[in-house]
Amino acid sequence: MTDAAKRTARTVLQTAVGIAVVLPAIVDASGIPETLPWVAGALAVAGALTRVMALDLVQNLLPAWLRPTQGGADDRA
Repeated sequence: MTDAAKRTARTVLQTAVGIAVVLPAIVDASGIPETLPWVAGALAVAGALTRVMALDLVQNLLPAWLRPTQGGADDRA
């Protein structure tokens, strides 16, 4: 799997978890035009997961097919 595909898979995973966290609130608020804060909540959770998943400790816990390859674009200088 290429590094670009791995980054895409991680982004989809992070966004899905972020949306799942606020999904009950979105369902409760359906029909009410004040759903924008829940969207912001989902984005905040997805952003936080992105930062956490960038940690070396978390990278080592990921399955091999989601880990960045050595020397790939995901490596930090």
